[in-house]
Amino acid sequence: MKIAVINYGAGNLPNAVRALQAVGADLFVTERPEDLSQADAVVLPGVGATADTMQSLQQIGMAAVLPDLVASGCPFLGICVGMQVLLGTSTEFGDHACLGVVGGAVQRLPDEAGKIPQIGWNQVHYRPAFAAHPLFAGIPDGTDFYFVHSYYCAVDDPAVVAGQTDYGLSFPSVLIRNNLVAVQFHPEKSGRYGLQLLRNFVDFASRSRGTSGMEIGIGRSNVPTTTSNS
Repeated sequence: MKIAVINYGAGNLPNAVRALQAVGADLFVTERPEDLSQADAVVLPGVGATADTMQSLQQIGMAAVLPDLVASGCPFLGICVGMQVLLGTSTEFGDHACLGVVGGAVQRLPDEAGKIPQIGWNQVHYRPAFAAHPLFAGIPDGTDFYFVHSYYCAVDDPAVVAGQTDYGLSFPSVLIRNNLVAVQFHPEKSGRYGLQLLRNFVDFASRSRGTSGMEIGIGRSNVPTTTSNS
């Protein structure tokens, strides 16, 4: 099973790649939308602001294909800003559109949370409907993961919220809908449980690999894919 990791210049790309490789993922790094046709699953890492991320995704042509790719059922993991850009809009540095895969808006953490951005470890609590989801296998409820963010996802449909975290308010830290998975924290910086979550995603994607980017009309590239550490 091949996993495509999207390269749009995200600062956490090397760490995300190394962590995925550490759990046995067979991956390649790409900035070409047409390469997604060769992937059985896709990972969108991220740090920074949603506006900059959307601009970069638009420049390389990924913003145009990712909504259809997710809709096709291709297993997809968004990390940190890679989760936030899945929403409809963001208020970060002014209102702007995001990918619109999940209804809702990216909003700033409240001042009463204390120090913003939130940087450091915080607990993720599973919603009961998702407690037995394979993404959480071997990871106790209330496990600490590593966060770095000033904004959070205010989603329209609470049914997609699989995990929540408290920081001034209770915000969604894990979203799951069918084969779409997204996390606000950085599993690649979250020690053994972060690696376990990535391992679980790889296993989950392997069992769900019946669809791929080819079903959304992305042409198969004739250029061989390669594995990259950067």
